[in-house]
Amino acid sequence: MKQLDRYERGILSAYERGKLVSVRPTKEQLGAFREAARATFLKSRRVNIRLSAADLMNIQARAYEEGIPYQTLIASVLHKYVSGRLHERKAPPAAGATAAVRKRGALS
Repeated sequence: MKQLDRYERGILSAYERGKLVSVRPTKEQLGAFREAARATFLKSRRVNIRLSAADLMNIQARAYEEGIPYQTLIASVLHKYVSGRLHERKAPPAAGATAAVRKRGALS
């Protein structure tokens, strides 16, 4: 299971000491929560894709670390990508890359 970071450990510690106080959401917040839940669970299409065995194993391992089903992780990543919240990081040039490729900063 995923290790807790410092922020999460602080929340857990406050909970265990009884320092957290439950508050009632406003009607507007409840409405927003309901709408978000409804949108999250609307699944109107089924998609079948082929993945390499290695990619699927890596996705399943990452999902296990996050504590979620791997299908949920795949759907989340796709949703973040199409909504513009997931951006590709530039990978550093490979160890065997030529100087010209390293200077351009891209590998094809």
